[in-house]
Amino acid sequence: MPASVRLPDDVDRRLTFLAKTTGRSKAYYIKEAIVEHLDLMEDIYLAEKRLDQVKSGLSKIFTLEEVEKDLGLASKV
Repeated sequence: MPASVRLPDDVDRRLTFLAKTTGRSKAYYIKEAIVEHLDLMEDIYLAEKRLDQVKSGLSKIFTLEEVEKDLGLASKV
């Protein structure tokens, strides 16, 4: 499904220059930027949501030592 994107003038000028210089379309670079950063944006959103859950007491956190002990991986020093 095609989408419409409105860019600030300075960003559009830079994108237009890049597209003309490289012979690729502006759509190509827009898609590349989205694909490159979407994972990061999703990770940030999920981390912020998880932090809110921990702060509100809806979710518990565990130390590395607790996880290692629970999984039988605790080092015997």
